[in-house]
Amino acid sequence: MARDVISTCPICSSELAITRLQCRSCGTAIEGDFNVGRFGRLNREQLALLESFLRARGNAKELERELKVSYPTVRARLEALVRALGLADGSQPADDGEDGLGHSAESAELRRDVLERLARHEITADEAAVILRGRKE
Repeated sequence: MARDVISTCPICSSELAITRLQCRSCGTAIEGDFNVGRFGRLNREQLALLESFLRARGNAKELERELKVSYPTVRARLEALVRALGLADGSQPADDGEDGLGHSAESAELRRDVLERLARHEITADEAAVILRGRKE
């Protein structure tokens, strides 16, 4: 049974090396040191965003509706995706998930989403505080 390949070590988060490729049809195997490529380094959330972006044909307003988030959140997520792919001006693919100030893009996105839910009255201020502190009730 084929499974999706992971690209980072579940223990230390370092990049994993692919050392063997094998043809399912004839059994031919190639050994060496291979990488997963820029798309293989994306996490599940980033891949889902990329798929949504393609489904929306690049239309940010459609993406906003599909993801049920604000336009600024869509822009922030797309910018983080561009950085993760190493496509931003002078950037390298992100591997630490931080913005250079010690804040992860994921935590900033969580804060934005929680504040948007609070503004839409989907959660209370106390619930938002619990989520932002990382505690589960």
